[in-house]
Amino acid sequence: MRYAVYMLATRKDGPLYVGVTNDLVRRVFEHRSDAVRGFTWQFNVHRLVWFEAHDSIEAAITREKQIKRWRRAWKIEMIETENPEWDDLYERIAGGSSADDPGSR
Repeated sequence: MRYAVYMLATRKDGPLYVGVTNDLVRRVFEHRSDAVRGFTWQFNVHRLVWFEAHDSIEAAITREKQIKRWRRAWKIEMIETENPEWDDLYERIAGGSSADDPGSR
């Protein structure tokens, strides 16, 4: 995966965060470990609930901007289409145990 658009959440009725990155595992880990103070740090938004791969950064940024303009209900519908239980997808993309991951505590 070259570039990814992703959504983080606390829970279904909590805040949603939409982002774009060239390294999804690293970036989600940064959110989960509160490495950078910002929205996800302030609101404890650490659960990866949706992501989408793109071949170019231009396509990923365009998609991120599109999703950010969407109504919340549309974002929820997109998440639930692929992840109806709102499972945390981080362990799946990180390829193993999340025991050392601060977001798993």
